[in-house]
Amino acid sequence: MKPNWPENKMFKRTAVVLFIGFLAWVYRTITPPPPKLCGSPGGPLVTGPRVTLRDGRHLAYSEYGVSKNVASYKIVYVHGFGGCRYDDSVFHPELFEELKVYMVTFDRPGYGESDPDPKRTIRSFALDIEELADKMELGSKIYVIGFSIGQQGAWGSLKYIPHRLAGVALIAPVVNYWWSSFPRNLTTAAYKLQPVEDKWAVRVSHYVPWLVYWWNTQKWFPGSSVMAVRAILSASDMKLMASTRANICKQDYVRQQGLAESLCRDMSIEFGKWEFDPMEIENPFPNNEGSVHLWHGDEDTLVPVSLQRYIAKKLPWVHYHELQGAGHMLQYDNDHKEAILKSLLTSLLESQNVSFAS
Repeated sequence: MKPNWPENKMFKRTAVVLFIGFLAWVYRTITPPPPKLCGSPGGPLVTGPRVTLRDGRHLAYSEYGVSKNVASYKIVYVHGFGGCRYDDSVFHPELFEELKVYMVTFDRPGYGESDPDPKRTIRSFALDIEELADKMELGSKIYVIGFSIGQQGAWGSLKYIPHRLAGVALIAPVVNYWWSSFPRNLTTAAYKLQPVEDKWAVRVSHYVPWLVYWWNTQKWFPGSSVMAVRAILSASDMKLMASTRANICKQDYVRQQGLAESLCRDMSIEFGKWEFDPMEIENPFPNNEGSVHLWHGDEDTLVPVSLQRYIAKKLPWVHYHELQGAGHMLQYDNDHKEAILKSLLTSLLESQNVSFAS
């Protein structure tokens, strides 16, 4: 009996059409929607001041402290994951007035009212910080403070614009488990401390970054607990969150241009392949004309303290301060905040009764 060729051809054509349709469905599912640019038709309103960068993008900013025209110290503060320009956690009104400190905070690209940067890298972000300082006329030297994942700006500045730095402070900086200088056994042990959903979220961010948006918006598996604002914090963090303005960055503002170009791109950059290993950076202040400080709490439930200890050993020129009983939000404690600022700006750490290990 001869095969029915017309029926076979019809079956193959149907299979091909169904497969193409399936691929189209997959593509639509994993592709994030375009960002809703601030100031565009139907997009969020522009409510605050912004600077225009070299490529036409805008950075929204806020200012704190004394006028920059009379300031002795000028700080660029880089907010953390899910933060924004309203994060004034290191702002200390009395100390800023006493020391004549000016600080500018800004929405990182894709956050709040700052335009997204789909080509963002650690290097391009460092250049954003340098250009922001130039547009704000902050002078030839600035201090950079990076909190949590805002360390991208701090490490990036140390790598790419060290000539513009007067000093740098990293507060509870997030780490990349794949930085080459880390011993495998150390990162494996630290990685296992994460909740299961965060292990998967970090793994997806590293190996398949184009799936980060889908992974954190699909309903089959839990995504990042930090992105979902259900991360487990330490007891000290919970106390600080209840008694301070730690939630001032409302998530509807933070994410108003879309999740893909804010938090999701943050994750893909942070846990993806870096252009450099921070532990291979050379001392930017060989003549002690400035200083670099790394602050971490030994009860930080989000970033394992063991990794910071190793970084401190690899970079002896970094002043490492490990705070006993402190968690990830340590800068919201007024005593810690004052110590962070004074150690960075005036080298008066010796006068602070702060417990730390080096």
